[in-house]
Amino acid sequence: MKSRKYSTAVLLVLLSLGSVSILLDADRASAETRYPYTKDECVKCHAIQVNDIATAGRKHRSVPCLGCHAGHPPDVQKPIAPCNKCHLKTKKAHFEIGGCLNCHTKPHTPLNITFRGKADCLYCHSSQNEQLKQVKSKHSALDCTTCHDVHRKIPQCTQCHKPHSSEMAAADCKKCHKPHMPTQVAYANDIPSNDCGACHGNVLKTLTSSHVKHETFACAFCHKDKHKMVPTCQSCHGSPHPAGIMRKFPKCGSCHNIAHALNYFAAEPQQTQKETAKLRAP
Repeated sequence: MKSRKYSTAVLLVLLSLGSVSILLDADRASAETRYPYTKDECVKCHAIQVNDIATAGRKHRSVPCLGCHAGHPPDVQKPIAPCNKCHLKTKKAHFEIGGCLNCHTKPHTPLNITFRGKADCLYCHSSQNEQLKQVKSKHSALDCTTCHDVHRKIPQCTQCHKPHSSEMAAADCKKCHKPHMPTQVAYANDIPSNDCGACHGNVLKTLTSSHVKHETFACAFCHKDKHKMVPTCQSCHGSPHPAGIMRKFPKCGSCHNIAHALNYFAAEPQQTQKETAKLRAP
């Protein structure tokens, strides 16, 4: 009789526990139905984070909250997904760094980056670093954040440098100068001669007042591609005179003066001679 009583008691306990389990499952299912954790629900407690995503979330804006936060405390101990759940490692140096949150301190505003040093910048911007190394200038000694105090901010050159003339705007600087190798001056063949004249005013004035064919050419027609490129006369004119004359006067300037003032030196007015002397001076 006692054995039967115990069996009945155990059965009742098991049935009771089963009922409790069924009730708990039902409550959980009901809670998940009532609180599906949509953005409308999340914003009630996490307004700051939802607002950050909406205003500066970049590509994270297209990810639902549950895409990164698959559960919610107390049911899930760590509801924050690691970055590499979506941002898988590749051969790019950027993804080999680790410690994503050192720069991307707030995943809800991922490109509002906190700078911690030049080394961090160079993981992604290695080509700029190579330029700074190859062509040494005052820029090479600066920290990246001197110019780029906000991520992806490209400042105007005139923020630190005065333009060569009052006619030049900030956008004109990059026609000749690359920010990470500014002393290696290079330009397109169609750059206006007035831009060159901002630094070489006397030369341009002499050229435009010479009244010979050279006056009709832009500076970049002869001085192609890069600064201080000086062509030979023969590169355009070949050997225009008989061999005897070329032997007697091997230097074109002996008769033709300089390329910017193609006149016979002996026939030049005194003022032109003075200008020519200045141009010839070291």
